[in-house]
Amino acid sequence: MFSPYYAWANRSQPADANDYCALNVAIYSPGNKRWTMTERGGKWIHRDQHTFQIGPSALHWDDNCLTINIAERAIPFGQKVTGTIKVYPEQLFQFTTPLDDAEKHRWGPIAPSARVEVSMQHPALRWQGHAYFDSNEGDEAISVPFTEWDWSRAAMKDGSTAVIYDVRQKSGVERLIAMRFKPDGSVEPFEAPARQALKKTGWRIQRHMRTDANTRATTSQLLEDTPFYARSILQSTLLGEKVTSMHETLNVPRLVATSTQLMLPWRMPRVPKMFS
Repeated sequence: MFSPYYAWANRSQPADANDYCALNVAIYSPGNKRWTMTERGGKWIHRDQHTFQIGPSALHWDDNCLTINIAERAIPFGQKVTGTIKVYPEQLFQFTTPLDDAEKHRWGPIAPSARVEVSMQHPALRWQGHAYFDSNEGDEAISVPFTEWDWSRAAMKDGSTAVIYDVRQKSGVERLIAMRFKPDGSVEPFEAPARQALKKTGWRIQRHMRTDANTRATTSQLLEDTPFYARSILQSTLLGEKVTSMHETLNVPRLVATSTQLMLPWRMPRVPKMFS
């Protein structure tokens, strides 16, 4: 979705997305922060019904577990990022919904609530906890219909996961998706509260969060602060419950700006021989 190489290739003629694949790994552990998003061409890609291979890394689905084997190098200093992540869904969902009026972009949570086991060799980290697994797909560039969006997900007391997609389109029409994914496999829409502005990021990205009336959302941790995208952990109130939310903001005009496109290769190199 953020590949500058794919964007450049599409200027002349439709490009094959299989030639522009990457595994993004972000580790935020204090003292062990790592970022990897090395893009690889089609000769490094293999996929079948159960496996998606991207160079030396791979995702494999086996019965009730998604295993992610990571063998990458961090940007910008080339440290090893190796290890295994196992994701065990508590319930699988087949829910999808369009994000735009033309229905060319779709989102759906595959496992909105899951258990994760992380075993990293480089850096040396081990932990278990709660996980979330979803999918975004599109038939055109996200720059065509969208201006910006805010997305958040929060684990509720009853074991369900509440997701809010707050989308602003270039047409001026807003789309608001507020869904609760329950442990029994059911999906229930809910009325999202009013939008409130959050503190701008260091790159002056304006973020928003929908939180219950007469309450304020606060940022516990700003995980990613880039010219076009921010990822945060927020504390807020939703449906009468105090919740911790993973929150993301995407500013599309910032993403497609020439300055951003020229900076992206520093975070997303396309050097398969060096990193394989």
